[in-house]
Amino acid sequence: MKNFTAFFFLVFLASCNLLAQADRVVGFWLNEDGNAQIEIYRVAGNQYNGKIVWLEEPLEDDGTPKVDNENPDRSLRNRPLMGLEILSGFTYNASKQEWEKGRIYDPDNGRTYDCYMSLDGYNTLKIRGFVLGMRWLGRSTEWKRERALRE
Repeated sequence: MKNFTAFFFLVFLASCNLLAQADRVVGFWLNEDGNAQIEIYRVAGNQYNGKIVWLEEPLEDDGTPKVDNENPDRSLRNRPLMGLEILSGFTYNASKQEWEKGRIYDPDNGRTYDCYMSLDGYNTLKIRGFVLGMRWLGRSTEWKRERALRE
């Protein structure tokens, strides 16, 4: 019985460590251009999503909020960019130390790409969006960690 209890205790500790490793991506990130801040958070099923929470220029010239006007779905073109979910469905792969099988939406061109992410240290998030399931066919960017939500 002691061996059985010890085994489950070790499994519990290992799962806690894996969750802590996976949660390292959670927080606020400034995109490479420095004009948008994205919050990455864990959702049900240990998946990770991210949404725009700050824009350097959140308003159009006429004072209205910027919207997703490049979206290929005309019915979605009136969605505000602020709060728009641009990362979805990422799961942590401990052996590769990356968040994979996710999608990234680029509101600048209205396209969605397969995507994976990895940390370089603690403060740099490397993101690779790709097409047709070919990791080498795409583009990369780096985001910098921020301590809090920008105002």
